[in-house]
Amino acid sequence: MQPGPRNPFLANSSNPIGHGRSDQQDNVPWRGPEGPTEVLPDDAIQYQWTGAGNFGQLISDVYPDGKRVLWNNGRYRMYKLDYDTLEILSTLQFGEEADPPVDEMIELTNGLDDLDGWPAIEHAIGISMRFLTGLDGVYSLIDNTNTLFLGRKDHAVAYVEADPNDRSSAILERDRWERPDHIDGFFVGMGMTFDGRLVLTTDHGWVICLARDFSDYEAIQLPRAAAEAADYCAMRLEERGNTGYGWLRTSMCIDEHNAIYTSSNDHHHKVIWTGEKLSLDEADGAWSMPYRNGGGCGSGTTPSLMGFGPDEDRFVVFGDGDSVVNITYAWRDEIPDDWQQLPNAPDRRIAGIGPANMGNPDIEEIKTEQSITVSGYGAMTVNNEPASIPDGFPAQAARMLCFQLPHKPEYTPYGLHKYEWDPVARKLQQAWVNIEVSSPNSVPFVSQESDIVYTCGIRDGKFSIEGLDWTTGESKFHYVLGGAKFNTLGAGITLDEEGRLLFGNIFGKTRILRDPGVSQTAG
Repeated sequence: MQPGPRNPFLANSSNPIGHGRSDQQDNVPWRGPEGPTEVLPDDAIQYQWTGAGNFGQLISDVYPDGKRVLWNNGRYRMYKLDYDTLEILSTLQFGEEADPPVDEMIELTNGLDDLDGWPAIEHAIGISMRFLTGLDGVYSLIDNTNTLFLGRKDHAVAYVEADPNDRSSAILERDRWERPDHIDGFFVGMGMTFDGRLVLTTDHGWVICLARDFSDYEAIQLPRAAAEAADYCAMRLEERGNTGYGWLRTSMCIDEHNAIYTSSNDHHHKVIWTGEKLSLDEADGAWSMPYRNGGGCGSGTTPSLMGFGPDEDRFVVFGDGDSVVNITYAWRDEIPDDWQQLPNAPDRRIAGIGPANMGNPDIEEIKTEQSITVSGYGAMTVNNEPASIPDGFPAQAARMLCFQLPHKPEYTPYGLHKYEWDPVARKLQQAWVNIEVSSPNSVPFVSQESDIVYTCGIRDGKFSIEGLDWTTGESKFHYVLGGAKFNTLGAGITLDEEGRLLFGNIFGKTRILRDPGVSQTAG
């Protein structure tokens, strides 16, 4: 199938935005590592301690010296790392609080390895409360001028270098755009239109299209947001004690025609940027549809686009809000005239509903907070439910066990589930289920040439890289890494320009020095 187009206003690299491209598919066309299985020696792993909350790793365009950098937004500092060595080139501290020293980060991750039972849980809660509660700026992007943009709770920020020709020069805040008073909610998602404007969303359902120099903006509120969003966000904040479950709580994908796709609590929306205004008008191609939301908390996945060739079926793919999440395919353009509404679908636009039950139709709950991994007509998700929950542990916090302590055998979840669209039968069908491999919190990533999907898993209480056949779901190889310092903690894996695995960790960055032997470019 034809890949999604590269947005010319994003940096020309393999990962200028979370999930790789504007289509948010989480794949690259080139080769990745193909094994064999091994316990990786120290010299096969590049590791850099950075600080708390450095989940992403945006890869810059090439600088005048022919090299790149990795931009990383953390809890307390912005980082630039040398692309080749992961050496810290420069940092910018945001406030008075600072990251712990490396010795303390080592001690904190060792505690996650060495402690068991309730002491381990209390230690993990302490890390979450200290470093992750109230985290913002998770979604960011780097444009074709090597300017990094992100949204804080109530403002957008642009970061540049003191000397744009010197990739090791100091990081500067170019300027910021304060959210106007009439736009409410915290900023959540960030994207880029194909005519070079930033798109931001708020958890109260606003969509903003902002010039990159912050000179002008257009904004629109999604349908039902004015009546529902504020009360819903207040209710979830009271229930859960954090701001991560807003009326709108994930990012967006954007197609080459500047259609913006995003999910609110129980509806999915297509918003059109016309080049002059944001539109919700069906005459411009916009739509809003309900999706299944039996669990009540809405979609936890950033949507992905599927289908770009002239003869390919075109969908937006996301996980719904049912207690057992369904991989949902929705026609993203006009619905075929002869299409009949599915009996279990709340809207005729829905083309397929694939329950991600990990092969157990009687399972009561499977949720995912990871974007659905897409390649070709296939879409895959993972199991984020802990294998057990201790007595007295609050159910609404259960996912913390898979994020902070997944290497403890009593919590390790297992399972990956893939569905595939059959364009001849026009039907979504199960492709495979693998319940032998664990992917507790990572966003998986596909090498299309190698036909392998990669994720961070667990092997015998240690973190690992798992490589599965994308077509069959069979395990092809794995790399054993080690202890909790390699925990992705919800971060995505990616393949860099040379096809090497690169991913963020609880307090650092990791690159696996096993490559396919063929240098690739992102152009």
